[in-house]
Amino acid sequence: MKTILMTGAAGGIGTFLRDELSNNYKLRLSDRAPIQDLHGDEAYVAADLTNFNAVLRATEGVDGILHFGGCAGESDWQTILDANIIGMRNIYEAALQNDVKRVVWASSNHAVGFYRRDQTIDHTVYPKPDSRYGVSKVFGEAMGSLYAEKYGLEVVNLRIGNVATKPVDKRRLAIWISPRDLAQLCAISLDHPDIKFEIFYGASDNARGWWDNSNAERFGYAPQDKSEPFAEEVLAIEPPASPDDPDEVYQGGAFVSTESGGGAPRSKVV
Repeated sequence: MKTILMTGAAGGIGTFLRDELSNNYKLRLSDRAPIQDLHGDEAYVAADLTNFNAVLRATEGVDGILHFGGCAGESDWQTILDANIIGMRNIYEAALQNDVKRVVWASSNHAVGFYRRDQTIDHTVYPKPDSRYGVSKVFGEAMGSLYAEKYGLEVVNLRIGNVATKPVDKRRLAIWISPRDLAQLCAISLDHPDIKFEIFYGASDNARGWWDNSNAERFGYAPQDKSEPFAEEVLAIEPPASPDDPDEVYQGGAFVSTESGGGAPRSKVV
C-alpha cells in the first residue's frame, strides 16, 4: 500500500478526502493544526509549509504527495507569498530531494477565472487569473511544469471548482465536485502510470459546467455525481443578478471584483 503525504489535511478538502482515500493508501497527514482523530493507517506530522526543513521531513519516504495546504482564498500579497508561493517551492524542492516522483496538488478554477461563462475552456487555455490567489495557482502550475520537464517529476494540477456534499448557489452548479468524484480524480492522479504533467478540472458531471474535462476522461475519470438534481432547490432561493455584473460574466465569480476581505475593487488601470 502506498504511503501518501496529504498537506492541509485539517482543512475542508483534506477532511473530505481522508474518509474517501483511507482504505486505499497509508495517509501521512500534515498541517500546522494538530490532527488527533487518527484512524487506520493514518499518521500525523506537523509542518508549516514556509519551513523547508519541516517540509523535507514530512516528505521523506512517501510514494506521492497530495498537496492541499496553503491559503485557500484571496488574501493580501504577503499571506499569498508565504503560504502559496514559498510553500509551493518548498513542496517541489522537498519532493526532488527526497525522490518523491508524483505530486498532485490543488490548483484552482481561479487560475482561469477571467474567462467568460459563455466560453467552454479546456486544459490548454492560457491562464487568466482573477486574483492574487489565482496568480499563486498559476505559479504552482508553472513550477510543476518546470519540475516535470527538467527534473522528471510526475505532476497533476487539479483545477478544483468547489468541493462540498452539494452545490449551494448558481455558480457552484457549474463548478461543483463531490468528495467521491474528487477522490476518484486523486486516485487516478496518484496511480496512473502514464502521467508526466497534466491539468485536470475538478468538477463532477455538471450540465451547466464551463469546462471541457476530456483530458481527465482520457485517463479514466468517470464522475459519479451531477449538480443538476440540486438545481431547482438552489435557483429557488438565489436572487436574480444583473447579467452585466462582472461577478456573473466571468467564471471566477466574486474573485474578479473584490479585494481581500470583500472590499471594493481598485480602479482599473487604463
